[in-house]
Amino acid sequence: MISANALELRAGARILIESASFRIAPGDRIGLVGRNGAGKTTLTKVLAGEGLPAGGTVTSSGEVGYLPQDPRTGDLDVLARDRILSARGLDTVLKKMRENEERMANGKGATRDNAMKKYARLETEFLTKGGYAAEAEAATIAAALGLPDRILGQPLHTLSGGQRRRVELARILFSDADILLLDEPTNHLDADSIAWLRDFLKTYKGGFIVISHDVDLVETVVNKVFYLDANRSAIDIYNMGWKQYQQQREDDEKRRKRERANAEKKAATLNSQADKMRAKATKTVAAQNMARRAEKLLSGLEQVRQSDKVAKLRFPDPAPCGKTPLTAEGLSKSYGSLEIFTDVGLAIDRGSRVVILGLNGAGKTTLLRMLAGVEQPDTGEVIPGHGLKIGYYAQEHETLDPERTVLENMRSAAPDTDLVQIRKILGSFLFSGDDVDKPAGVLSGGEKTRLALASLVVSSANVLLLDEPTNNLDPASREEILGALRTFTGAVVLVTHDEGAVDALQPERIILLPDGVEDLWSPAYHDLVSLA
Repeated sequence: MISANALELRAGARILIESASFRIAPGDRIGLVGRNGAGKTTLTKVLAGEGLPAGGTVTSSGEVGYLPQDPRTGDLDVLARDRILSARGLDTVLKKMRENEERMANGKGATRDNAMKKYARLETEFLTKGGYAAEAEAATIAAALGLPDRILGQPLHTLSGGQRRRVELARILFSDADILLLDEPTNHLDADSIAWLRDFLKTYKGGFIVISHDVDLVETVVNKVFYLDANRSAIDIYNMGWKQYQQQREDDEKRRKRERANAEKKAATLNSQADKMRAKATKTVAAQNMARRAEKLLSGLEQVRQSDKVAKLRFPDPAPCGKTPLTAEGLSKSYGSLEIFTDVGLAIDRGSRVVILGLNGAGKTTLLRMLAGVEQPDTGEVIPGHGLKIGYYAQEHETLDPERTVLENMRSAAPDTDLVQIRKILGSFLFSGDDVDKPAGVLSGGEKTRLALASLVVSSANVLLLDEPTNNLDPASREEILGALRTFTGAVVLVTHDEGAVDALQPERIILLPDGVEDLWSPAYHDLVSLA
């Protein structure tokens, strides 16, 4: 169980949550919702014990499993399988068992005898922790998330960012924690894995909080909703499912507006009468009483929710360039003995619109990183054409410097742009006041997305390389991105699981990885988008 008492959270000088008290118990399946920047990620960090509140207390009993939006693992040389098994401490036992197996096979005399004794003790410990059944359970969870045995046997550093995130999700689900805190768990999952995750969470015996912009997931699994109202710095708790919550919230808003309208009408009548009475000295006290009564009528009202602000996004007018600003020939990439793709070539013409498709692990992100110059191919080359100006949006936000502030990151992206103009653009992306002085590393996933997109706006890029640009965004912000995609006149190379993003782009061509096959876009490829 997790209990919060008089909890206060801040982002710089801004209050995110003020004096909130609640608890999360086994059986509570909570959807945590609110606009980007409302404090959802900050709240889950504090509940997980990875951050401190500005005020109040958080206490927990039992095991808590936390999937951050941007998980980082320490040792990238660890095998993916061992990373998952570490959730129950099985990785260390298995490692020691393997070491003693080797001593048993190769040792002699006392060395062999000691290894046999140690192996027996370790196997007993292994079986006590669930043993081979637990190992099979971990493999089943991993396979359902698109991580077959071939992937589990590889070191983490050989995996794509999406695969590493799925390893972390598998680890948390395998942990069998009493309370799960899941921040955007569907990122990097294909349609089949998302469907499996829904079924897993529906039957999970513990409690969980899930932050997700996947409406189908939230609608299917939650029995409570915590709404973070950024305008009121408050948490509204609804002990009901998603559909009932939406209806209740709509009814609450109608009631608030009706009560406010009635109170304002009565207050206006009282104030008007008080003004008339003030003209007579004998009526001064009565006039003051009426004015106080009018003020009391208004002060006792629940605040009507303001509409959430949405970042206004328009991609830049592209800088002039030649007919084919970007070409690649014979690109290949391997990690050790694992071949990702070979002999991939493409030509991006001015204003062209291309989607890269392929199953998870096929190398989509790797190819974009090569085109952006962030990663070098094993063979082949990327050839810049006349006037090429690339704008790269990285799904892991590695184009942002986490140590530098929001403002400093923007000034690096546009060193020749006037500071007033930069602040104006940041304001349109909902970064104002002290927000521009926050380090990029403390931003939520949605805020990092907005900052990375703001950097593109000042870039005047004529080729946009976009890697999952709609991840971590609330529905309103996602619509802004889709609208910007529709109207951008430069070239776009897009990697996405979001069918709506492909519809907005209206692509002309696809590149299908790992084979590098190029084809004209057709509706037949549409179903592959969510599966890829």
